[in-house]
Amino acid sequence: MDLDVYLRFLLALIFVVGLIGALAWGANRLGLGGRLTPNTGKKHRRLSVVEVAPLDGRRKLVLLRRDAVEHLVLIGQGNDVLIETGIAAPAAPAKAPDTAPGSSTV
Repeated sequence: MDLDVYLRFLLALIFVVGLIGALAWGANRLGLGGRLTPNTGKKHRRLSVVEVAPLDGRRKLVLLRRDAVEHLVLIGQGNDVLIETGIAAPAAPAKAPDTAPGSSTV
């Protein structure tokens, strides 16, 4: 085969890989990157994972928040256990007023 055939194949391969990358980037920018949940835009989501704490190689403690209630779940090896439910979600901490160093408030 001629060098021309190899060069055309290589250019076509680079073009296709670049096109796949551009489509993946565009899908990620639109919020379609790997999620099976509906795109809610900037609205507050009702369900979220607050924290995950691995216990050992097989089990994890997961703290889930649904609306204003948190649930503690033990996940591992085919048997998931609800540890505690109805935990009140903590309120957002209030921000302290910013003061410049060396300034005093009277």
